[in-house]
Amino acid sequence: MSEIDVVVLSRLQFAFTISFHIIFPALTIGISGFLVLVEALWLRTGDEAWRRLYQFWVRLFALSFGMGVVSGIVLSYEFGTNWGEFSRIVGPVIGPLMAYEVLTAFFMEAGFLGIMLFGWDKVGPRLHFLATCLVGAGTTVSAFWIVSANSWMQTPQGAHFDMAAGHFVPDDWFAIIFNPSFPYRLAHMVAAAYLASALVIAGVSAIYLLAGKHTMLARKSYSIALWAVLVLAPLQIFIGDQHGLNVLEHQPVKVAAMEANWERQARAPIIFFAIPDAEHEKNHFEIGIPGLASLILTHSMNGIVPGLKDVAKEDRPPVGIVFWSFRVMVALGLLFLLIGAWSAWSRWRGKLDTDKWLMRLAAATTPAGIVAILAGWYVAEVGRQPFTVYGQLRTSDSISSVVNASAVTTSLAIFLIVYGGLFGAYLYYFTKIIRVGPKPFDAEPEAMQGARPGLVIPPEDATFSEVRP
Repeated sequence: MSEIDVVVLSRLQFAFTISFHIIFPALTIGISGFLVLVEALWLRTGDEAWRRLYQFWVRLFALSFGMGVVSGIVLSYEFGTNWGEFSRIVGPVIGPLMAYEVLTAFFMEAGFLGIMLFGWDKVGPRLHFLATCLVGAGTTVSAFWIVSANSWMQTPQGAHFDMAAGHFVPDDWFAIIFNPSFPYRLAHMVAAAYLASALVIAGVSAIYLLAGKHTMLARKSYSIALWAVLVLAPLQIFIGDQHGLNVLEHQPVKVAAMEANWERQARAPIIFFAIPDAEHEKNHFEIGIPGLASLILTHSMNGIVPGLKDVAKEDRPPVGIVFWSFRVMVALGLLFLLIGAWSAWSRWRGKLDTDKWLMRLAAATTPAGIVAILAGWYVAEVGRQPFTVYGQLRTSDSISSVVNASAVTTSLAIFLIVYGGLFGAYLYYFTKIIRVGPKPFDAEPEAMQGARPGLVIPPEDATFSEVRP
């Protein structure tokens, strides 16, 4: 095989492993925030239902957290095997950022995770709540450092390439960490994680409501999750718009690929459907609206949108992947906006708990937030090609000098098999936890009360008329 085959195979392997990994940190970020809220409500109200809800979702959190740790370790090894030159050249910049993530976020999560999972009967409720908050904060701090490192690769600043040493040398750590795209990408990623997790929580709750199981607890989680979707979906669209303006400024070729726009032009059309043809530099079967891309990207109908022909062919990203991934992400974002608006309308009519069509939609879109995250990740990473450090280090120069195509092919095949088995096991236990469901109230002694004295726990499926004074 040729050198390009090694590069492509290594990119495929890393793309597969990072796509697998990113699912789990996204869920742990969002679910940990939900757990903080639920435990705070339990402490404030003493309602035993909140504690039961916490104890149910913390199991799904722990399962996702464990998968994230296991799959993340593999990525570290890949930097040293397939991407040895990349690690050598950018190690003085990326290495410390990864170390900060371990020293802050991972230690915070690992140090308090045991209390969070097993400390209910061993520590006081306030200390347990503190552990939950610190684990939740740790997931976000982890995202801070990872996104900072990745954003530096997208918009590098604060370091220079030392020709004599053959690697980057840091000049200003503040500039490296808070590079031009970092604030937008961090906000976009964290909001996406919370939104995806809210959709998972809403979907699982909707499944329970449709089945008539665990309805009292499901109503609570369903309501909270849909409030989150209502707020986060439009917020994410706004953040995405601001992020797009930043990408237009710093990575114009990526924007051109997102829009499959070949010629630099004013009043550029927004294209809903097309089959980009990179070889002939044109689109087939194009359907769009003139001027709308300029309006969205520059906030002016006469704004100029960059074209792919602005750079040489060898400096362009794979257009088809970027173009369609962006459309999948945007389409799902609009769907989430619809779900949020529908839930607000049903809530206003007093039918949130009885709107079965909304429940069916929520159940059907349970994994859609994760799909949107993956699509957005492909836009960001594939759109950066053919560079690992945008404009400064090409992907072909980042590959290990000793790696060969047969070794990468073998390891990729092994990853496909092993990760397939791991994901199958994850889905099995995830669905098993959902099938078992929260612990029912009638499993407790009759004298069981809430955290506050005098709190009476109603039966699992009691209606309001059955429990009101």
